Amino acid sequence: MKVTVDARAPSAAVVDLLAVPIASDEVRRSRLAPRLAAIDRSLGGAIAAAVQSGDFKGKTGQQVLAYPDRRRKAKRVLLWGMGEAKAIDAEALRAASGAAVGRAAAARSARVALVAPPLGAGADPESCQALAEGAVLGGYRFDAYREKSDETASRISSLTLLVPREQNLRASRDAARRGVVIAESQNVARELSNLPPNVLSPEQLAQEARSVAREVGLAVRVLDVPELEKRKMGAILAVGGGSSRPPRLVALEYAPKGVAKKSPPFCIVGKGITFDSGGISIKPAQGMDEMKHDMSGAATVIGVLRGAALLALPVRVVGVIGAAENLPGGKAYRPGDIVTSGSGKTIEVLNTDAEGRVVLADALHYAKTEYDPAAIVDLATLTGACVVALGRWATGLFGSHAGLVEAIRAAGEKTGELAWPMPLLDGHKREIKSEVADIKNSGGRQAGASTAAAFLSHFVGDTPWVHLDIAGTAWTTSAANGYQPRGATGVGVRLLLEVLRHWDGSALAAAAPRS
Repeated sequence: MKVTVDARAPSAAVVDLLAVPIASDEVRRSRLAPRLAAIDRSLGGAIAAAVQSGDFKGKTGQQVLAYPDRRRKAKRVLLWGMGEAKAIDAEALRAASGAAVGRAAAARSARVALVAPPLGAGADPESCQALAEGAVLGGYRFDAYREKSDETASRISSLTLLVPREQNLRASRDAARRGVVIAESQNVARELSNLPPNVLSPEQLAQEARSVAREVGLAVRVLDVPELEKRKMGAILAVGGGSSRPPRLVALEYAPKGVAKKSPPFCIVGKGITFDSGGISIKPAQGMDEMKHDMSGAATVIGVLRGAALLALPVRVVGVIGAAENLPGGKAYRPGDIVTSGSGKTIEVLNTDAEGRVVLADALHYAKTEYDPAAIVDLATLTGACVVALGRWATGLFGSHAGLVEAIRAAGEKTGELAWPMPLLDGHKREIKSEVADIKNSGGRQAGASTAAAFLSHFVGDTPWVHLDIAGTAWTTSAANGYQPRGATGVGVRLLLEVLRHWDGSALAAAAPRS
């Protein structure tokens, strides 16, 4: 989909569908606000007719499809309710744009224009970023394995964002271009997470990382089994031991021009379990198909590195992925095993289905020792306990440094990818101490999300660190938000690119480390 920004009048847009987001304040008592009245006159009264009939009141998510007379340049007009003007924010714009693209596709409308609402967030050129994001995200479908049909004809070829003449056109276009890059990078993460597990093995995930690296100019390093053995990474090797498809550790690096090559990078680490059966501690059959999404953290790492490169962000970024397939088998690791991680710490295995943290043990240690990063953020579909606590509405946010935690939280609020601060207490750390090894991979039923984070804290040392538990937000079983179809969400791409866009290290000096 090609996204452009123009200051032309809506009446001049030659399109298959013209989307007009409308606040409820603009249609009270069946009267149109001046902005709408001008648009309505150019459309032959289509908006006024819908409002005066009572069919449209501007409530959030309300939609009416109208057909102007043949003299008009727009074949269809979609009225989209935004609720009260004061409540319109970037997420509302994202949802409206995504929904408009979805409705346009259903109506076989290839050319679409959307009138940017000059209300709340809409008065800012930056709103074009949210509108572009919503459109590109809303247009995504995972259909590579479906027989080709006439559905391909319903894809949107172009979207024009129509902004007020007084709005800075250059800034609006820059914001829209940024939104397209961010959303396309999120769609890369979605696509990877949606791939079936018979296709996406650990080795294939490494190949996908290489492909993205070639596309945008990243350095890439892949550690295979002999190299993992050489580095004594017994944790990732243990988890991948039951599968005939061996594990991989992948490192991607974005090094922008003008930034010292040895400057401490911002490091992002992702869990890449390409399929999680639970291993010997096998999962129930129901819902096991969704465990293809257990590599969503790794997918986000790839999406973020792609976006950072295409946005030419002035910060060195490293992504590390621990990729393995957790299956039962004659060489699988067992409950009761003690494995030695690359850091030298020993791990007592109580549950082979708590494998993500075991893989991350080696990935986090590698990130810390190989790159000496300024900060580490890991993403993992780690615990069902986090899903119970926060559902699908927020990612669990744990960390060792209050300034970094706040930077992540604030970026989540701005991007609509909410991250909710969770406790990481000394008591949680005591729960994962083992009587026969340094630590154990399961702390029992209580505070499962926090004890999992406590486990990970052993492998980051004193580096400022945040852990994002995306178990509840990495995929959805039904469409949501106007721009999210069923399947992988690519969560974390928008959030972390927002952090990186403004990263100067000041967050690390803003607050003391958390105890």
